[in-house]
Formats: sequence, structure tokens, C-alpha cells
Amino acid sequence: MIPRLAGPRSLIAGAGSYRVTDLVGDVVGGVTTAVVALPIALALGVAVGLAGGQDAGSGALAGLYGAIAVGFFAAVFGGTKGQISGPTAPMTVAMTVVVLQFSLAEAFLVVVLAGLIQIVLGVLRVGRFISYTPYSVISGFMTGIGVIIMALQVLPFVGAPIESGSLARLIGAWPGAFGEINVQALAIAIVTLLVTIAWPRRFRSYCPPTLAALLIGTLLGLLWLSGAPTIGDVPSGLPSFDWPDASSDAWPLLIQAAFVLALIGSIDALLTSLVADSITRDTHRPNRELIGQGMGNTVSGLIGGLPGAGTTLMTVVNIRGGGRTAISGVIVAGLFLALVLGAGSVTEPIPQAVLAGLLMKMGWEIIDWRFVRHIFEIERGHVVVMLLTLLLTLFVDLMVAVGIGLIVAGMANAVRSERLELDRVISVPLLEGDPDDPYLARIGVVALRGRFTVASATALVRVVGADIEEHEVVIFDFSETASLDDSAVMVIEQLFETAVEQGTPCVIAGLGGSAESALRSLGALDEIPGDHLAGNLTEARALARKLLDEDSGLA
Repeated sequence: MIPRLAGPRSLIAGAGSYRVTDLVGDVVGGVTTAVVALPIALALGVAVGLAGGQDAGSGALAGLYGAIAVGFFAAVFGGTKGQISGPTAPMTVAMTVVVLQFSLAEAFLVVVLAGLIQIVLGVLRVGRFISYTPYSVISGFMTGIGVIIMALQVLPFVGAPIESGSLARLIGAWPGAFGEINVQALAIAIVTLLVTIAWPRRFRSYCPPTLAALLIGTLLGLLWLSGAPTIGDVPSGLPSFDWPDASSDAWPLLIQAAFVLALIGSIDALLTSLVADSITRDTHRPNRELIGQGMGNTVSGLIGGLPGAGTTLMTVVNIRGGGRTAISGVIVAGLFLALVLGAGSVTEPIPQAVLAGLLMKMGWEIIDWRFVRHIFEIERGHVVVMLLTLLLTLFVDLMVAVGIGLIVAGMANAVRSERLELDRVISVPLLEGDPDDPYLARIGVVALRGRFTVASATALVRVVGADIEEHEVVIFDFSETASLDDSAVMVIEQLFETAVEQGTPCVIAGLGGSAESALRSLGALDEIPGDHLAGNLTEARALARKLLDEDSGLA
């Protein structure tokens, strides 16, 4: 069933009615959020623009375009009440990698493809599965993003042009930049950073720290420290749609990059949805959220904007300000659109060092310090996955980091699942009954309790296979088996075949439900005679004794 898109009524129909107080809350929340989001959108846009070889003004405009497109469409067609979307640090760093790898036209084609992939994921109703991404992968990735964000800002922090490339190249450029520090830019960046950290709490309800830092840093640059590099010329006017050139020879790489960008954006958005749910006491619709996010990213790529996702900070600001419906998100996008129409005069004098100071604080906050603080107390497998993802993010590639992180996390989870599943396997001689019964110890019982997957499949052969050789009849008890995946079924069939080759009769007890369906669908019971199936363990025990009586050679 395809998720239904939000119609005009669903924009304001939270509980069935939209009151004046709801409108006031949406307006206050939207305006407040736009004020907080403006410096971040500009800073993230400049970061990508400089890294991609564009001028700072074009980068800032790309950030605004992304905030407009993703913010509007995710609000109108998304599935999370009160969520605000736009450029985020993870998506920005991922886009930086894309810009470095491809031409600018191909990079925006990747954004369009990523949006279309998100729409498909939503239509196929896989939104809830994305939220199953292991926390250790997310922690390593986000920590790496935080470090990269701060590393990218070191050069503009001291007034030097930013370098593009790997983390090693960025670090290699620091000594030269430190030898020619622009003192005015450094002073502006330090003041901006200090304002974001130490802005008095009693003033935050009137002027958020990011806005205060932007205003104070810009005034310093305008009035006293005019030698610091600024954003410069920012084009104004409505964006134009540019259909991507589909003649690229790098389609496999483009699609790969788009899948990773879509995955990062989907995880980013759905994690923010969970935060929104915890505040509003509501439940988001993950598949519809992916469709809204995908539409926003598709349009953003077509107009030359940054990709985006749900932003946790802006969402919290919006909800606490009173925003509860899509109207607040539309207001944020509308205010940014109004700014774009006159962006040049407003944003041109902003020093790049101001944006560097803002992003330096953001990078620090993105690092998962909670995981880092408890790293020696966390299970070793989780730590390995986190550190591997972190190192790959920093020194190899974001896309490789996400892919390998998920693979290693899956392997680590399989190891844990193997232990849990094998703990539910009982393979013992049958000793219940008359202690003088000479047959009991000659009958083995293999009880499979719970669920069995590929994680424990191979180990089942090792654990159970040896026991088959030690008994003259083996009872396989499935009365408490919850489920079997295809790998477990194939291994169980192998155990049946091993018993047949050794001349050991098998009796099947308690077979039914999904376990029986799985075994029969793959033909695992084909070698088991029909009269060797018993309804329960008691019947199976009697059948096993009968088999021993009939074959006096089993002794």
C-alpha cells in the first residue's frame, strides 16, 4: 500500500481543527526557527561552496536554496509534526565529498537522484527499517562528521582560504596558514565562538546564541575589523530549474553516491523525527517522512541547493516556540525565500570567520561525547564498530564508512545472536522415564527452542552433528521453535542427511506453524519418512523405542 501524500487539509488538521492559538504558535515557532537557522544555512552553504571551488556567495545561496526547498516540501508532504528540515552537517559533509568527486553539474544530479531514492524508499514502506541502523555506526559517523566540520573551519577561522580534499590534506595546510594568520579574522572568529558558548541564558529567549554571534561578529567586521574576508557578492532572485544532464559516463558512481546520500539523509531525518515525537508525544509516519524529504531534495538539486534532512536543533526550537503543524515549516521556508530575493545586501558583509566560529561550535556538539566518555565501559563489539566507522569517515570516505560500518555491525550482531540462539539448543541423551529402561540412553533429543537464523546455522552443525553419531535414534523436537530462516533450514536438512548416511533414524516431534512451513518449502523433510513424524515429545519417544525394537542390529 502506497503511503498517502499530505493534502491541503493535512497541513493544518492536527487533531481535526486548527485554532487561532495554533496559528500563533506556528508563527512564533516558525519565525524563531528561521532566525536560528539563518546563520547555520549560510555557514553550511559556504562550507560546501568553498570546498567545491565556488565563491562563498554562491555557496551561501546554495544553503538558502536547500533550506527553502527541503524545508517546504518536507513540511508539507512529510510525516512528522513540527519537524523543520534543511541543510545539516552530515548532509553537508557528504555533499562536500560528492562535489570533490564529481563536476558541479553531476553533484547536483546526485542530489536529485538521492531525493528520488528517498521517495522510492518511502513508497516501498521501508522507512521503519532505516531506523534500525546500529547506534555504534551512527555514533562513529556523527563523531567523524563533527571532526571534519571543525577541520574544515580551521583555515577560515584564521583568515585563510579553505582547502579542499582529505583530512590529511587539510591538516597539511595548517602550518602555512598559521604562519600568515589574519589577526582580524582570528579575533572575529574567537569572539563569535565565545558568544555561542557563553551567551547568557536569560537572553536566549529574546535572541538565540547563533543569531547573537552572527550579529556581533558581523558588526565587528563592519565597524572595526574590516580586513577579514567576507562572504562577498551573493546573487539575488528566484532560483531557476536546471534539468540535470543525464549523459554522464559515471552513472554507477553517481548512483552509488546518491544511495549513500539518501541513506544519510533518511537516517538524519528519522532520528530527528524520534526527537520530535518525544517532545510532542505524537508518532511520526516514517514512510511519508521519507517521501517529503525526497521531494525536497529532488527539488533542491534541480535549483542548485544543498541536500538536507530534518534538523534536530531547529525542530526543538520550533516545537518549544509553539510550532506544531506544517505551517511553521512553510513559514521558515517563506522567510528564507524573502531573504533570497534581497540576499546580496543582507549577507555580503558577513565575515567568513563568523561562519567558521559558528560551525566550529556545531562540529564540537555533533561529536558523540556520551559514547566517547563511556568507551571503556561499552561492549567491545560496539566500540570496534564505532571506531572503525569513525576512522573510515575521517581518512577514507563517508560512503565507504557507512557501508562497511553497517557490514561490520551486522557481523558483530550475528556473533551475539549466535550465542543467544545456541543457548536455546538442547542436545542430550533421553534419560526421562524408567531408569532401568535400556533404550533411553540410546535415544538422543535435539530441542530447538526460539528462533534460528544464519547467525547460528554453522554452529548448529558443530554442536549437534557430533551428538548424532553417539545415538541410535535422534528426536528433533520443534515444539518450541518460533522461526527458522533459510540458512537454518538448510543446516537442519544437512543434519537429517548426515543421520541418514550414518544409518541413524530421525524422529520429528512437535512440528507446526512457521517452522514446518519453512522446512517443507525448502524440501528439508523429503528424506524423512511420513511415519517418523510425531505430534509431541511423548509420542516421539514411543516411536523411537519402536524403531529400536524393530531393528535389533542397533546395539
